[in-house]
Amino acid sequence: MAAPLPSLVGVIHLRALPESPRYDGDLAAVIASAARDARALAEAGFDGIIVENFGDAPFVPEHVSPVTVAAMTACALAVRAAAPSLPLGINVLRNDAEAALAVAVASSAEMVRVNVHTGARVTDQGLIQGRAHETLRLRRALGATAIRLLCDVDVKHSAPLAARPIGEEAHDLEGRGLADAVLVTGSGTGRGVNRSDLAAVLAAVRAPVLVASGVTVSTLADVRAAHGVIVGSCLRASGQAGDPVDLDLARRFADAYRASRA
Repeated sequence: MAAPLPSLVGVIHLRALPESPRYDGDLAAVIASAARDARALAEAGFDGIIVENFGDAPFVPEHVSPVTVAAMTACALAVRAAAPSLPLGINVLRNDAEAALAVAVASSAEMVRVNVHTGARVTDQGLIQGRAHETLRLRRALGATAIRLLCDVDVKHSAPLAARPIGEEAHDLEGRGLADAVLVTGSGTGRGVNRSDLAAVLAAVRAPVLVASGVTVSTLADVRAAHGVIVGSCLRASGQAGDPVDLDLARRFADAYRASRA
């Protein structure tokens, strides 16, 4: 039987990786920073981590380069070593589920996040189409069916090609896309979810639902009906995604999260 899906997940925003526009030439420092963030999340009491190449903006819309896969694998292995007891997830931005699965297999990760798994979205990278059929078949071919697919519905920083009720999208994401968990976000990084959207998704699916943007200590009560949360920005002293995890803030958030679920 698979282990329970973590409900308090912290995001490690990797600094720019080789080949991306803001890479500073020091991959060892990127890896060390990721390991530090992992130790902070573990010490604060989080029960899961997701690593993503947040520093690589502007993001590649589909398939990232081999050097990105290699660098993310090195970072994921460092995170795994720094926080060996925490389930690990991989998100390759903008939407490279194939690369995410490859990194996950190499680093023994338990989860991957896919921003657009089914349907199609208009984004700042252009039109992105879901490739659920490819992702599920690749997962099977790799013998990695234990790796869970955490898939966004109506994902942030995007718009639909045609309006459709979010509950219907979530229902198809689970029933036809075979998502293992459904993620609900606000309109952008650090922006809170619409409570009516969250309620519609919760009513539409049986899979675990996690709120994956904009949650703060003050809004934890609004998301108690969800299985859990994925948080990044609120764990930074600046409040900005991409900065280092602040241990004190992370600890306070974890304590408040557990108190809200008591």
